[in-house]
Amino acid sequence: MFILFVQVANSQCAMCKAVVESGDVSQAEGLNSGILYLMVFPYLLVGALIYFIIKNRRKNKI
Repeated sequence: MFILFVQVANSQCAMCKAVVESGDVSQAEGLNSGILYLMVFPYLLVGALIYFIIKNRRKNKI
């Protein structure tokens, strides 16, 4: 969902915000992209885990 609404989802932690305020716009955009990429990976891992659990349970029922 956040990938589809990148403009709405731009956010930063307090330390990142302080660093970006002293930098330029391209640095801020890169930092926002990095934060979004870091947010996506835990969801992908949990989704893959749930997928394999469901797949394994269906396989055992047959």
